Amino acid sequence: MGNVVELKVGLHCEECIKKILKAIKKMDDIETYNVETQLNKVTVTGNITTEEVIRVLQKIGKSASTWEGDEISC
Repeated sequence: MGNVVELKVGLHCEECIKKILKAIKKMDDIETYNVETQLNKVTVTGNITTEEVIRVLQKIGKSASTWEGDEISC
C-alpha cells in the first residue's frame, strides 16, 4: 500500500464533487480514493504525494489544505 493523503477541500455541490473525482481518477499510481462530503475531506491512497494531489485539485480551481490543518497556499 502506498501513501495516504488526506485533504480538506470545499465540497459545495455535486458538480464540485464530480470535478474532483474526475481529476483524481486521472492521476497515475492511485489505489483508492474517497470523498466525505460531510467533512469536506478527500482521501487518496497510492504512490502519490500530498503536493501532487493538491496540484491536481488546484488545476481545477479547488483549494486544498492538509487534513492536519496546515494551510497550503496556491
